[in-house]
Amino acid sequence: MQLESVFGLKGRTALVTGSSRGIGAAIAQGLAGAGARVVLHGVTPGSSEAVQRQIVASGGAVHELAGDLSEPGAGRVLVERAEAIAPIDILVINASAQINALLSELTSEDLAFQLAVNLCSTVDMLQAVLPRMAARKWGRVVSIGSVNQVRPKGIVTAYAATKAAQHNLIQSQARDYARDNVLLNTLAPGLIDTDRNAHRRDEDPEGWENYVRTLNWMGRAGQAEELVGAAIFLSSQACSFMTGESILLTGGY
Repeated sequence: MQLESVFGLKGRTALVTGSSRGIGAAIAQGLAGAGARVVLHGVTPGSSEAVQRQIVASGGAVHELAGDLSEPGAGRVLVERAEAIAPIDILVINASAQINALLSELTSEDLAFQLAVNLCSTVDMLQAVLPRMAARKWGRVVSIGSVNQVRPKGIVTAYAATKAAQHNLIQSQARDYARDNVLLNTLAPGLIDTDRNAHRRDEDPEGWENYVRTLNWMGRAGQAEELVGAAIFLSSQACSFMTGESILLTGGY
């Protein structure tokens, strides 16, 4: 059996939310490199332009959509717009909102925002895309979770709770759609060195180094590119007998 037939994504179309930067951008480029047509997504028009240029320069096929997933119904609209470009075979749910706060300090506004982006938009997207995938008898959903879904820290109380709920959705729908060859799994990273935490790293380099040194067995933060291989696996025929599961990439813990 050739690797191309197992991991190759030629002829597939992938929608990757939150792919204008960070983890989403790396995964979008990786899927394009594996042969998929990629639909990028950012909050505002043009926010994914740099990623789009990189994919085009590498010979990939790419489109760009924009939308604020905190708005009611935005997830459903995004899927419908993407489906108008090409049938979506792969949905990578990467866009998320993380507002650090202890439960005692959590405001209703911050809770509502994280619920809207992380949970409500996921429901919208799954409602829109899963019946379509089932009708075509092939589909992959890769939800980008977090180690906090299984090992929550107080400072990310709301974020961790939404990620746990998100994986619960993935598991329930994995069961319902398994016989239609629509497979849903979660890719849950530990600390990844992206612009989301760049301010912490840049403002206190020594404190950052001390923090990551004891965070995991490898003593370092991960890089966004280190998630690409697992994302391709979960998006491909290689995971044909896997659904409702969670892969943790944490550097050991």
